[in-house]
Amino acid sequence: MKKEVKKVVLAYSGGLDTSVILKWLQDEYNCEVVTFTADIGQGEEVEPARQKALELGIKPENIFIDDLREEFVRDYVFPMFRANAIYEGEYLLGTSIARPLIAKRQVEIAHITGADGVSHGATGKGNDQVRFELGYLGQDSTLTVIAPWREWDLNSREKLLAYAEQHGIKIEKSGKKSPYSMDANLLHISYEGGILEDPAAEPEEEMWRWSVSPEAAPDEAEYIEIGYQNGDPVTLNGETLSPATMLEALNRLGGKHGIGRLDIVENRYVGMKSRGCYETPGGTIMLKAHRAIESITLDREEAHLKDELMPRYAKLIYNGFWFAPEREMLQAAIDKTQENVEGIVRLKLYKGNVIVVGRSSDQSLFNPEYCTFEEDAVYDQKDANGFIKLNALRFIIEGKARKHQG
Repeated sequence: MKKEVKKVVLAYSGGLDTSVILKWLQDEYNCEVVTFTADIGQGEEVEPARQKALELGIKPENIFIDDLREEFVRDYVFPMFRANAIYEGEYLLGTSIARPLIAKRQVEIAHITGADGVSHGATGKGNDQVRFELGYLGQDSTLTVIAPWREWDLNSREKLLAYAEQHGIKIEKSGKKSPYSMDANLLHISYEGGILEDPAAEPEEEMWRWSVSPEAAPDEAEYIEIGYQNGDPVTLNGETLSPATMLEALNRLGGKHGIGRLDIVENRYVGMKSRGCYETPGGTIMLKAHRAIESITLDREEAHLKDELMPRYAKLIYNGFWFAPEREMLQAAIDKTQENVEGIVRLKLYKGNVIVVGRSSDQSLFNPEYCTFEEDAVYDQKDANGFIKLNALRFIIEGKARKHQG
């Protein structure tokens, strides 16, 4: 039985799915709809969504189009990269990290407009339904959540198109439609479906949109320098950039050199395996650079503990727990480690590779007086005798005990 709602904030792109959802909400729930379109750097015009919403009867005051690019990178992407977060050893969490921000803003708009419900276009098979709804419920559990894909029978593109035609919803058909389900933001673009549903099939070269193939990348390497402050990249080749413009610039550089392509089979939170392809050119560069600057500014045990915590942190983000207290607890610990993570990292970009060629920092813990292979006056190599014997003491005791027992 449907719960009665008066006004719903819909995460709206203006595409087929969400346009059908908009009309379906009006008809099935007989409610007022507020549309929210987030610009998080997906590379497409967002203003056409306004006209589309108006055509579908949405009041001008109920149409929200927000530029969230700087907030997205500053408050979500950068904190995640301070942790060096990677899911299952490869995925840089480009889709996962965008959902909490969209959900947060939807709830804010619900409060502004007096809405009592929120809705999204995520399917009942994927991770995004969890990410959106944990975001909603974590901020305002009084809101009714409507997930149309879990209620209706419009479970194919053909049925959606038929519904759109029946209800006079205009669908742009210009150009050839991609056979893939794609999602993009400033951090990455993802591809699922089509031939990718066969994990043995190699992706078609024309699928990739952000990067050239490594084979087609320039034959000459390009050197860049990234400056860090408190664990975040702040300068590129000496120029101070805002978070969003930094990521945009690194995306261009990475794409030019064929950097950041990924083809993986991942374990979804809901239980099944899923094959996806991703392009994360700027993020791939940032991860390499960040680990490089940490290598000279973090204490050994601090760095190792961080690496132990990282998979748990990444899993929380992948599964939609950005606003959970345990993620915030881990973030506080991670951010504490970043207080002295500053300096310059020099990188070489070449045919799909990001190669660290230098790193320097005023906070560096690298001391050549101790690690030199030449003669030094600060380290007595004889001290290693006792160090090794103490570390081997349990082996010695066990060995004697086993020999005595034998």
